[in-house]
Amino acid sequence: MAGHAVTEVNDANFEQDVLKSSQPVLVDFWAAWCGPCRALAPVVDEVALQYQGKLKVMKMDVDRNSATPMRYGIRGIPALLLFKDGKVADQIVGFVPKDTIEKSVTRVLASVVDQVAEAKPVV
Repeated sequence: MAGHAVTEVNDANFEQDVLKSSQPVLVDFWAAWCGPCRALAPVVDEVALQYQGKLKVMKMDVDRNSATPMRYGIRGIPALLLFKDGKVADQIVGFVPKDTIEKSVTRVLASVVDQVAEAKPVV
């Protein structure tokens, strides 16, 4: 169900691909039987293309992976968790319009830019 800019993630590679990522990561928790998940998929694909190079976008099938959704308290899907520096920076549950996701992503990416600016020495 992942588009070409979206990568599948599972319990086994979640720590490496998401928590240890140098870029912020948006993870879409979904299931094949979930209608709202299927409706949100093209929106998530658009976000992945729009922020390519700045944000990793991944999908996790909750029916095939139970440890990670349980760890993050995923009770309803679709659920979008935005990770930055190995921690949840934001969470969106349910079908939402693209602009809601964009606002969340923009806020997290802005905080990344702020951190980089603060780390650079003033010459």
